[in-house]
Amino acid sequence: MIAVILLAGGQSSRMGSEIPDKVLARVMNRSVFAWSVEAFATSGITEITVCVHRDDAQRENLLQETSSCQDLRKVIWTQGGKERRDSVRNALQALPERTKAVFIHDCARPLIRPKTLRSLSEALSEHPAVTLARRMTDTLKIAETTANEGVFATKSLDRQGLWVMETPQVFEFDLILRAHDHALEENLAITDDVSAVEALGHPVQLIEAGYPNPKITTCDDLLLVESLLASRKDIS
Repeated sequence: MIAVILLAGGQSSRMGSEIPDKVLARVMNRSVFAWSVEAFATSGITEITVCVHRDDAQRENLLQETSSCQDLRKVIWTQGGKERRDSVRNALQALPERTKAVFIHDCARPLIRPKTLRSLSEALSEHPAVTLARRMTDTLKIAETTANEGVFATKSLDRQGLWVMETPQVFEFDLILRAHDHALEENLAITDDVSAVEALGHPVQLIEAGYPNPKITTCDDLLLVESLLASRKDIS
């Protein structure tokens, strides 16, 4: 069985008071959360685990969003932890024993498409760790901050070979579980699940989506995502 962990427990601290929970924000008459759920269910993955706040009200709201998805068979709800790694670990421990592989996805990336999810599943048959990513195209600088005069660029970085991580990140279940056990034992600071697998010395295949897959962090990102959804023709 291929499982899905949808991370919906972020604090949305940079969205402002008007949007207390960004995954429940409406985009083209559907919540940000529902866009991800629909993509996974349409791709053929119909059992998901949702990692939420410790707030029962959020769970009730998200439950309403999943009820309209006819392809979805089962939802497991788990509590978010203090750090992202804690939330993922809680969700991994809640998955059924028959789980062979797992997608881990930030619900704040609602542009993911079923076709991309199927491609990731196919890639997993050859590589036990796969993630969506995009090549770095911007110019990168190392900067120093002074006490009174501000921030100054001091050196350029070679962007050749640099990639920006996205989600979903997909792993064989035994591998990602072992990676998170190791991260906990070593008290590693990891910001995504690829980092946990890297710490084991295991390679991770990078795949480009071929379309924008931004993460919603601010209200301006919501406007961008709505524009991209409105303009795209292929949603399969």
